[in-house]
Amino acid sequence: MASNGNGGESFIHPMDQFVVGPIFGGHITPLSVTNSTIWMAISVLAICALTILGTRGRALVPSRVQSIAELLYGFVRQTLHEVAGDEGLKYFPYIFTLFTFILFCNMLGMLPYSFTPTSHIAVTGVMALAVFVSVTVIAFRKHGTHFLMFFWPMEAPGWLRPVLCVIELISYFVRPVSHSVRLGANMLAGHAVLKVFAGLFAMMIAGGLGALAILPLAGMIGLTALEFLVAFIQAYVFMILTCVYLNDALHMH
Repeated sequence: MASNGNGGESFIHPMDQFVVGPIFGGHITPLSVTNSTIWMAISVLAICALTILGTRGRALVPSRVQSIAELLYGFVRQTLHEVAGDEGLKYFPYIFTLFTFILFCNMLGMLPYSFTPTSHIAVTGVMALAVFVSVTVIAFRKHGTHFLMFFWPMEAPGWLRPVLCVIELISYFVRPVSHSVRLGANMLAGHAVLKVFAGLFAMMIAGGLGALAILPLAGMIGLTALEFLVAFIQAYVFMILTCVYLNDALHMH
């Protein structure tokens, strides 16, 4: 968290926690197993364990695991139905997979010495681009070239339509950028601030300022609680935006 420089001063390196490195040493190659891929795999295994164990018994009086699995299932299904309607339910497996993967990556990233894959635009960008391409393909399969009318606002005055069309096109193609940056930036900023407070706490303890160290400790506790909330909210925001984009593709109006 904090290290000593050549002049004896202590420095905090909040961004070191985001460095992607190979688990088994050496240089990173396309086939390297990195800390990022390990924690993404752990997230997938945790999701599989929750869904398999939660649905294996299906008791009338559910266990805790079954209750959590049913709660996640019902929450995602209800959200998708409210935003995209009955027609959107056929895409529920994809939406559920996105939400649970992001949620587990965010939550597991709060563990000590863990890694948060969703703090990297390389990860969130791929998911956002997949949503963008999938939604666009769905729109053209359902509406054909008539989907292009989505960018031509018929309600606007004729002289204003070309300007609004350009704005609509720009906003549409910027979707994957805003979709990915929002998630990645929030996770990165929160973890970086937590690291700063942890470094300040360690520096104060090492410097004999134990009484004042209560201040960064209190900040760490408050920020940790906030980060757990942000971890859920960011997964929800990514899901709800995906549902909105899907609704636009299914129902152009």
